[in-house]
Amino acid sequence: MTAGRQAALLLAAAVGGAWLASAAGVSQQARLARSTPQQAQAPQFDALTADVQAQAGRLRERLAQAPAPREVQRNPFRFADRSAPTIRRAPRNAVRDGAPPPEPVDVAPEIREPALQLIGVAENASKEGVVRTAIIAGGYNELMMVTAGQKILGRYEVVAVGADAVELKDVQTGAIRRLILQ
Repeated sequence: MTAGRQAALLLAAAVGGAWLASAAGVSQQARLARSTPQQAQAPQFDALTADVQAQAGRLRERLAQAPAPREVQRNPFRFADRSAPTIRRAPRNAVRDGAPPPEPVDVAPEIREPALQLIGVAENASKEGVVRTAIIAGGYNELMMVTAGQKILGRYEVVAVGADAVELKDVQTGAIRRLILQ
């Protein structure tokens, strides 16, 4: 073995021994450091506990002296008592006294349009070109997928399906209804 190797081996042994000695000393110091603050903090916690209990006692005294809340004069969750409604009827002999009976009025029932909403448009490339399919929600809680020429709800015929709108023709009245994608 050469002198250089001996020096290197000796230096490595010295560094390793110093490292082991320092590691052993740190664990003893850490144990001492952990135990010392807990013993020193015990009187501080006792003082803090006594202070919190004193303040809680003062708060109880102040709450005992506080005024009591007023009684509720109005309850928004209870309706007032009401008497039974009175029904007013025309006297039976009023029609017989010479006044002609009222004529029946022929009123056409109001036709309400069903609530329809365009929720999407799908495109499919085919040999004839782009075929669009409209996705419509509404009617009788239905989801309908229709293309031009189809009928929906027995009332509308799909006239055209655009990129963001669909035109429906009312079969009964001939009116055009347009749904726009939102």
